[in-house]
Amino acid sequence: MTSSGKEIRLSRLFDKTSKKVVIITMDHSIAHGVLPGIRNARETIQKIVAGKPNALTIHKGLASKYYPLLIEGGACLICKLSGFSPYNPSYDTQFTEVKEAIKLGADAVAYGASVGDTRQDEMLKTIGYLAKECEEYGMPLTVHIYPKGNLIKKEDYYKVENIMYAARAAAELGADIVKTWYTGSPETFRQVVEACPVPVVIAGGPHTENVRQFLSMVKGAIEGGASGVAIGRNVWGHRDPTLMVKALKMIVHENKSVEEVMSTLALE
Repeated sequence: MTSSGKEIRLSRLFDKTSKKVVIITMDHSIAHGVLPGIRNARETIQKIVAGKPNALTIHKGLASKYYPLLIEGGACLICKLSGFSPYNPSYDTQFTEVKEAIKLGADAVAYGASVGDTRQDEMLKTIGYLAKECEEYGMPLTVHIYPKGNLIKKEDYYKVENIMYAARAAAELGADIVKTWYTGSPETFRQVVEACPVPVVIAGGPHTENVRQFLSMVKGAIEGGASGVAIGRNVWGHRDPTLMVKALKMIVHENKSVEEVMSTLALE
């Protein structure tokens, strides 16, 4: 039985009307390096929270330093517990405990994992243990999980059966929210959603200069049953991160068309 603490925290994360969530992720530096757009962490967080997303995913160091900005912007904190490195991109190492996230005031925690990897068993075991710990403390667990292990060919990363397996594995081990890749069409993504008994949100993927293409992907995911987004580079990598947060909210929470969003916000 889900604890009242977990239910309270989940109710903070999800929009009261749409029942969906817009999460902006800024947990990239350990895995990808200090990319343009997040070099000045304070400035980037300020721009993100100005758009009023539901939540921001960051590591404990930034959370402890910049939590006043989240409070001021009304954004929930999702504390990332793990990360991979550029030298081992399909294996996440846990380096933050759930207790630390609780002390920071987090509304949820996040853990990353890969399937189709020689160390898949270790990552799945960690999900199971984290789910047990999160249940004990009333903390929602978000799992970022992708079929990108070293046993899977790159051309098979986005196959619906692989993404479906990743999402289902996380849910069966106790995830409350699953973040994974979009499969490319509403029809195929609906198969993922139908196979996963907990809310599924999509990752943003690599940064793209084509805003219309990016927003079309988000719209397709929502049409396919996604419960929201958890996106980083295509928000803070844009010239106006605040505007991109607003664009995501219009699609996810207001069900606006891409054309309406582009026109209303004067996006190019």
